[in-house]
Amino acid sequence: MRIRQDALLSPGEVVDARGGGGGGGCIGRPVVFGGGGLLVIIALRLLFALLSNGSGGSSSSVDVAGSSDLASKCKTGAAAAQDTDCRVVAIVDSVQSYWSSELPKLGPRYTDAPTVLYTDAISTGCGLAVSSDGPFYCPSDKSVYLDLTFFDDLHTQFGANGGTFAQAYVIGHEYGHHVQDLLGVFGRIGNPTPGPTGTSVRLELQADCYSGVWAHHAEDSNIIEDVTPTDIEDALNAAAAVGDDRVERAESGTVTPDSFTHGTSAQRDLWFSRGEASGDPSDCDTFSASSL
Repeated sequence: MRIRQDALLSPGEVVDARGGGGGGGCIGRPVVFGGGGLLVIIALRLLFALLSNGSGGSSSSVDVAGSSDLASKCKTGAAAAQDTDCRVVAIVDSVQSYWSSELPKLGPRYTDAPTVLYTDAISTGCGLAVSSDGPFYCPSDKSVYLDLTFFDDLHTQFGANGGTFAQAYVIGHEYGHHVQDLLGVFGRIGNPTPGPTGTSVRLELQADCYSGVWAHHAEDSNIIEDVTPTDIEDALNAAAAVGDDRVERAESGTVTPDSFTHGTSAQRDLWFSRGEASGDPSDCDTFSASSL
């Protein structure tokens, strides 16, 4: 995968809250939709914010302190080849460009969601988040939160190959949750349930599939070009690296299917592949699937 050198980027889609602290704000863990699988229990802390705030449309509690140089350094795709921040900007731009044109075909209008870069901890509309939670989408303030150190953790702690498209898979997954939010999926399922066929796993696998759908169309936005089979393999490898079975085995040596919240390595591989192969969001209906 390469970022087109002449692509015009929109750095306003990414908020740099690093160095701004995240201290004061909600006490306790966030109610979020996690994509990284860094902690398997993340998806259990879910929907209470939605249930108390209707569709989850409360204003963001992100307190961005200090100034960001994203606007000045991330103007074109040429910068993305040299700078991780700008690469994130390019991927976010590409993902949102796709869903902006695709989602209206499914009913609702797409509304942009910012990606907020932070370090260590940050106060969000879903509570106080810390880096160990991994990347996540907060439905209450409709934002994606990302500590870039997760990309290193994906390789060093979870054994993923790494690579730029592995990073793109993670971002695409979190925006898959935003798409679910706009489609009203969260409200329809109620409190998500754990287990190998629970609604928590179905939510996460659908977000994996939506990430694959975007990957199929990644070159359409004129931001990303030359997506290769190796890129797709890196994404599949990252998806498998954070499967519930693999994470549980690494952490405790045992696998407990009743505690699954994200899906097994094989399931995450399967659903990303399904979306990437067809490029059709209608193929991502994990809630009607009899077999995951």
